[in-house]
Amino acid sequence: MWVFGETEITYLATVSEEEAKDRLDKFFSFDVPAVFVSKGQDVPDYFLAAATRRGVPVLRSSLSTKRLYQLIKPFLELSLAPSTTLHGSLASVYGVGLLFVGKSGIGKSECVLDLVERGHRLVADDLVLVSRQGNDVLMGRGHELQRHHMEIRGVGIIDVSALFGVRAIRQQKRIEVIVNLEMWDQERGYSRTGLEEDFKDVLGVQVPRVTVPLNPGKNITVISEVVAMNHLLKFTGVHSAAAFDQRIRQYLEQDYE
Repeated sequence: MWVFGETEITYLATVSEEEAKDRLDKFFSFDVPAVFVSKGQDVPDYFLAAATRRGVPVLRSSLSTKRLYQLIKPFLELSLAPSTTLHGSLASVYGVGLLFVGKSGIGKSECVLDLVERGHRLVADDLVLVSRQGNDVLMGRGHELQRHHMEIRGVGIIDVSALFGVRAIRQQKRIEVIVNLEMWDQERGYSRTGLEEDFKDVLGVQVPRVTVPLNPGKNITVISEVVAMNHLLKFTGVHSAAAFDQRIRQYLEQDYE
């Protein structure tokens, strides 16, 4: 996108029409998606003719060039940002965006519903639209047709906003931790210390992933809250597992001495 402000339009008036046409032809020969003219300035006919030949739309705004940039830039960054869709449920737990993933029917929606009942907030269920903003920020939101509805097997479709109020929902949230739910597999080794960190690549961003095995009696809701609080603790520079491991090593070293 290019913006022609007062300086650019004034410059065209300082050269001959033939020279202006020649320079505009070269300009529009590049891959220009659109041209904006700010401050409601008059656009010369030869300007419009050159743009028409190349199929480039010319839009005029009464806003100043600076204000036009301020409004268009965030819109373009969001619209043109790398994006994808993920199957899962996204919730804000203590302000941390937890994306619950796993096989269909594993209990992602039920877990998020329980979190909502405990005062946390639903962002999206089943289908999560993810876009990368900047270098390492992944924002998740639901489809506009979802409107914070959830499918609870055996109950049907429910409206979380209507049942729990507007404080139980969020329009979008940064995805900070992926919580992978899976059935317990006794043949698989699961992390018991937290020293082994796992990550999943989403749109080029490495997102921490925690795999939680499910078996009867496990309180996945409380575990999810602990995952969020532990992430907040790491964000402040405190790694509980690493600190505990360091204390054990120091004790053993002293004992051998």
